[in-house]
Amino acid sequence: MRNQFLFTSESVSEGHPDKVADQISDSIVDLFLSKDPEARIACETLTTTQLVVLAGEIRCKGVYENGAWAPGAKEEIEKTVRETVKRIGYEQDGFHWETFRFENNLHGQSAHIAQGVDESGNKDEGAGDQGIMFGYASDETPDLMPATLYYSHKILERMAADRHGKVVDFLEPDAKSQVTLEYVDEKPVRATALVVSTQHAKDMDNDESRAKLRDYVKGVMADVLPEGWLPGDESIYVNPTGLFEIGGPDGDAGLTGRKIIVDTYGGASPHGGGAFSGKDPTKVDRSAAYITRYLAKNIVAAGLARRCTIQLSYAIGVAEPLSLYVDTHGTGTVEASAIEAVLPTLVRLTPKGIRTHLGLNKPIYQKTAAYGHFGRQPDGDFFPWEKTDLVEKLKAAL
Repeated sequence: MRNQFLFTSESVSEGHPDKVADQISDSIVDLFLSKDPEARIACETLTTTQLVVLAGEIRCKGVYENGAWAPGAKEEIEKTVRETVKRIGYEQDGFHWETFRFENNLHGQSAHIAQGVDESGNKDEGAGDQGIMFGYASDETPDLMPATLYYSHKILERMAADRHGKVVDFLEPDAKSQVTLEYVDEKPVRATALVVSTQHAKDMDNDESRAKLRDYVKGVMADVLPEGWLPGDESIYVNPTGLFEIGGPDGDAGLTGRKIIVDTYGGASPHGGGAFSGKDPTKVDRSAAYITRYLAKNIVAAGLARRCTIQLSYAIGVAEPLSLYVDTHGTGTVEASAIEAVLPTLVRLTPKGIRTHLGLNKPIYQKTAAYGHFGRQPDGDFFPWEKTDLVEKLKAAL
């Protein structure tokens, strides 16, 4: 391990065009799961100037069955999409929740995929696709997340709360943050550079308005970061390109699944490449990423390692994972191979086993689609994969 180094992670706000797309896709997942816990959803979203397009494959009782839409289903989908954009806060000429053009190109799931994935007779439910998934935990923060990403998210969450709560009147939904921390002996000790670029109200092209915005953002940074971590003014960058009036889908097209590093660990861990949003929990891209985070977090919470990375791999139509890999990065108190042997005895790592253990067949996903899928407690309640209820079992087994 290096003794001293700098590391950086970024986050993007709920109003970033890609995150708008993610939240729309997950609002559709929640809508379908609220009607049919066994629904199959793979919903992709495109956003651009005054346009939202849905595409993908679905199967859901009471919504889309036997190749046909249920009465009123299309209208409910459109209403859900518009309400999602309204909640984010877009009421701009270039992107307005009430007036954007909407296209619904969702269609039925392939029968060939269904026959390989669905549970039937003596056949267990198979993985919806091949792939590799990673989970990670670190003792850098109370929620066992990489500190660089943790604080990047917190800065933008605070700014969004201030915007929604009308604490300030000059913020618009689109924003990005970036946090660079210095590490000494594997521990973050201070910030060396902080960046925020935020969409703002019109007519802020004067020195007074820019100073007001900078002072506000610097105050948020000071509140979010640990005491003494704030760098000097020369290392704090607020809207470094100048004006940022045109943003969101009007400023840049958005697509589901383009912010997978923001969604996970900010680059501190490998990523298998699969996106989460828009996918029901039978898709191992999502559910296996959640279970690997759950297992890694419980390992660190149990004191078995200070850092932990876990990988799973699957083949389409096959229930059991093809491989399980644990790496404690030289920080473990027991051999990684011993942990690998114990984990499958505590949680069945099939798609159905994961969904059952974590209770994933519920409409809980729209809240995941901004500010990260891990290390968070929306509305004061942990996502199920953030619980540490395996700690005592791990200690007893190891």
